[in-house]
Amino acid sequence: MLTHHRQGPARTRHRLAAGVLAAAFAALLPAAAAVAAPSPSPGSAAVNRSGTSFLTATVVSVGQPVRVTASTGDYLYWSFNATAGQITEIALTVTLPPATKRTGASTWTVDVFDGLRRRQACTDGVQTPVASATAAEVSLGCTLRRVRSWAEPWSGDPLPGTYYLRLSVTDLPEQDLGLPVQVDMLLGAHGDVTADDGELKAPLVPQVKPGGVLAASGSEDPSASPSANPGEAAEALDWLPDLSARWIWTTVGGVLAAAAGVVGFSLTWRRRR
Repeated sequence: MLTHHRQGPARTRHRLAAGVLAAAFAALLPAAAAVAAPSPSPGSAAVNRSGTSFLTATVVSVGQPVRVTASTGDYLYWSFNATAGQITEIALTVTLPPATKRTGASTWTVDVFDGLRRRQACTDGVQTPVASATAAEVSLGCTLRRVRSWAEPWSGDPLPGTYYLRLSVTDLPEQDLGLPVQVDMLLGAHGDVTADDGELKAPLVPQVKPGGVLAASGSEDPSASPSANPGEAAEALDWLPDLSARWIWTTVGGVLAAAAGVVGFSLTWRRRR
């Protein structure tokens, strides 16, 4: 009996200590989540537009707040730069139309692509949430993998360069298309540049080289007379195919076919008597 009375208070103390630790851990979770959420940079100008494709994506910076008005069903594109060692966090909030104007639930998706249009995976965040028919807003998030300074061609790891962000709605009633929505977005970044050894030769940015229009010189007078340059006469025959083994065998085959036709006709033709 004496042993039983000694173990009772000890068990009670252990249970109280475990309860205190659990309460402290639960209290620290909201604080950790608040620290991880991206925050706007002081003095940064707000962005109030977005692109409709990869080529027209609006450039945004880390910590620059974005607020745009769009229609349900639009594809919204933004682009941002990422350096080696950086971990980018994306937070979006879509303010939905009034519930009285909607007819059902909707599914929203945020996708991230690198400079080569390769889709990047998210390590954290709600990437494809479903908004109920009565919800006032829906929140999306995506935390990208750490950008590496170099990688093997087959690995598909994120490399320094331009990244593209796309927000779209993937499933909703057809009657809800075109309703106005408001989108708020914010980018956050943290990481250590020295976390990965190596060096990338050039940033991962697609090469966009649009063609140029050649302006005609005012001193030249266009004329329909033949050119005195002999090279232009040779260029006029560029439409003719080049002589190759295929054309030689085709010619030989045609000659043999013609000879076979003549021989066959001579054997089958009967002279009139």
